[in-house]
Amino acid sequence: MTRTPLSGVACSIARATDLFGDAWTALIMRDVLVGIRRFDELAEDLGLSRKVLAARLARLTEEGVLTRERYRASPPRDEYVATEKGRELYPVLLALMAWGDKWYADPAGPPARIRHNTCGHVTTPVTTCAVCREPLTPADTTQLPGPGGRAGPGTRLLGPLIAARADDDGTGPPRAAEARSHLMTGE
Repeated sequence: MTRTPLSGVACSIARATDLFGDAWTALIMRDVLVGIRRFDELAEDLGLSRKVLAARLARLTEEGVLTRERYRASPPRDEYVATEKGRELYPVLLALMAWGDKWYADPAGPPARIRHNTCGHVTTPVTTCAVCREPLTPADTTQLPGPGGRAGPGTRLLGPLIAARADDDGTGPPRAAEARSHLMTGE
């Protein structure tokens, strides 16, 4: 089955999932960010075919998410290291982990925990506002139009809905509430 590319959709979520739309890519990044960086180790840990692993690693390298670094000259051996672009995926993976821990953890509990080394506490990641540090939820946020937004494949209804908020200054809910109501009722 051929997958439809999402790179042309005017949505950052669509574009990101175009690269990370399969579980193997996220699990490869999980391993690399935790310290499993060599091809054979990744193949062993994930139980993934070498062909699929090679293809995913090639794409991640091509996209600038990973880079190959030589750790042995003879015979030549490389390991995969996360670039800045790749390291910035860590909060995304932590958010997926927290959601999975809440909704799909084994009855005994989650398979791993996160310790924040700065304060020493075991923690759960939370997405917060960069200004006031309050948690962000669907109930207290509104998507406003950005300079790259447009209606098209993948955003035929969402694009105009967000564009209708162009005169919102982001401080009040009036037009956002109307747009949400329109989306929910179809009127």
